[in-house]
Amino acid sequence: MSWVLVAGDRVYKLKKPVHYPFLDFRSIEAREKNCREEVRLNRRLAPDVYLGVIPLTIDTKGRLAVAGRGEVVDWLVEMRRLPENLMLDQAILKKKIERGPTDQIDAVVHLLTKFFKTCPPAEISPEAYVQRFAREHAINEAMLSDPRFDLDGAEVNDALVRVRKGLEDGAAGLEERVKRGHIVEGHGDLRPEHICLLDPPIIIDCLEFSYLLRLVDPFDELSYLALECAMIDANWVGERIFHGCAEALGDRPAAALLDFYWTYRACLRARLALAHLLDPYPRTPEKWVPLARQYIRLAQSRVLTPALRAVP
Repeated sequence: MSWVLVAGDRVYKLKKPVHYPFLDFRSIEAREKNCREEVRLNRRLAPDVYLGVIPLTIDTKGRLAVAGRGEVVDWLVEMRRLPENLMLDQAILKKKIERGPTDQIDAVVHLLTKFFKTCPPAEISPEAYVQRFAREHAINEAMLSDPRFDLDGAEVNDALVRVRKGLEDGAAGLEERVKRGHIVEGHGDLRPEHICLLDPPIIIDCLEFSYLLRLVDPFDELSYLALECAMIDANWVGERIFHGCAEALGDRPAAALLDFYWTYRACLRARLALAHLLDPYPRTPEKWVPLARQYIRLAQSRVLTPALRAVP
């Protein structure tokens, strides 16, 4: 949805004029509004990184400039550039972070705990919260079952049944989380590549374009982060953050609900991988089906509680 332009110690994000069911960036006004929302929301977890929104201009000679003279033709999010080697995914892949107690992971736990405690409660009904999962999962099912992608039918069916059964049997548990005020306006896209291990750490790239998709259970977000850590063979990192936050928050949902969050997120990520192939000119097209298969297998890897086990 954006072009990312790196220039020295600055990063600029330029929104693409795209239209999807979940957003419409075809007008300059919509792109400017989204830029301002991105800055506002991301300053919650990265206050010194998101510097502001600046105009892209064109002069009478047709020369584009950042905040130059002439007509404003678009808008840019201006960010401070972060050290790549300190992003959590890179630290894991390059073995710059070791198993066991670490101040870096403890600092991430502290940041997330403070964030979740101060997030405003969700403005959503229990029924609407459950229906959002049902609606998204229906899209997941259609995409993952599409024969064009040549996924293993048995593996896909097993993963989808797990999610469907979790949704059917766990709707009351999902609704109860809303009633108890546990659903908040969170980050929405909590992945290792969005966590920077500065001192103190920061977290970037929240899901800014949809308020509804930012309405999450902290343990849905933490399950998602654990899933993404598992994708790069770092289960211990995700588990350490998950359990540290659970202890600090004094909260832990039922095991069946955590199983649901894990399997749902895995299927959603598989679908989003395949969605790249629907672009007219997808980049690295060979990447997306194998990635979707990995997510499907991770959905199956979860040792489910009896309440969520698929019935043959």
